[in-house]
Amino acid sequence: MIKVENSQMKITIQQVIDRIINKIPGHLEAETVDTVKSGNPDEFLTGIVTTFLATYGVIESTAGIGANLIITHEPTFYNHEDDTQWLDKDPVYVAKRRLLEENGIVVWRFHDHLHKLHPGGILTGMLKEMGWEKYSQSAMPYICNIPPLRLRDLGSYLKNKLNIKSVKLIGNLDMKCSKIGLAMGASGGKLQINRLVSSDLDVLICGEINEWETSEYVRDAISVGQKKALIILGHAPSEEAGMKHLVDWLKVKFPGVMIKFIATDDPYHII
Repeated sequence: MIKVENSQMKITIQQVIDRIINKIPGHLEAETVDTVKSGNPDEFLTGIVTTFLATYGVIESTAGIGANLIITHEPTFYNHEDDTQWLDKDPVYVAKRRLLEENGIVVWRFHDHLHKLHPGGILTGMLKEMGWEKYSQSAMPYICNIPPLRLRDLGSYLKNKLNIKSVKLIGNLDMKCSKIGLAMGASGGKLQINRLVSSDLDVLICGEINEWETSEYVRDAISVGQKKALIILGHAPSEEAGMKHLVDWLKVKFPGVMIKFIATDDPYHII
């Protein structure tokens, strides 16, 4: 049964995907990871789930509400390209694939094209979640001029606002911070460092790092007398709100369709 308010609405999953892609401005990616990872997209849509990661638990919850399309931001099968040849008969992979097939669920990744929106779809959702939309610069939405906060208070604010178990801070904890830059996800050391320097930021807030890159640059910058700081949220906490707020964007385009966000539980224990 299609769980929609408008019983006359019938649309295939492939039509949903095509409509989303057609809303992306500019050149569409010729080589992209934004492909179907599981299932038959020619089936009629019963409902959409957005998530950061299509974990086993997310798939179970999707089946439980009767939806048959998961739009995920990150890979389903443990590598960026979702290559499964190396997994072959791996019992974890087999069980996850079986769960998808038994419930007729299509998994489609929305990564490259979501980042092509301006501002990016992930960034837009994170700004909403942090309450920083009014502080974001229109020309460079990843730069925010916030009322001054001490670094320790900024870290606590983000931890509470994003419901994160822990955040990592590098810098003088009593330093006043006002000009903030965002580099969500795993954008890499060069981009993170260039953004910190070229935009003359007090603090860069990022997702994840290689621990010999941005963190060491900031430590050395502090040693030579610069007032710089780094806040590391973790990859999932720095992007998940983007998929949460994607629901609002989708509801405009697919009125009457059941569209839900399912959070990816944090697997880490902090001891």
